[in-house]
Amino acid sequence: MTQPTICPKFEKAISLISQKWTALVIYQLLLGTHRFNEIQSSIGISGKVLSDRLKDLENQGIVKREVIPETPVIIEYSLTKKGRSMEPIIRDIEKWSQLWVKGETELS
Repeated sequence: MTQPTICPKFEKAISLISQKWTALVIYQLLLGTHRFNEIQSSIGISGKVLSDRLKDLENQGIVKREVIPETPVIIEYSLTKKGRSMEPIIRDIEKWSQLWVKGETELS
């Protein structure tokens, strides 16, 4: 029996979403524009990892980085149209988790 092949685009999408912290960063940005420190404190991620994730998401066209030339300089992050199009996927995962994933206080 031959194995079905996985669509390369599907594989790439799953690889992107499954990178540690990526889905949580997108989830946070679904709430609106945030500064670096706001994202970092809301999900408890190290600065280096968050910086790497944001750069990757920006390179993928999912996150927009805006520099506001004030003193001090303000940098804000938001989702692009491509990033916002992931909302139904993220919301479906959120709904699924509420139904099927046990919390820390729940017994197995």
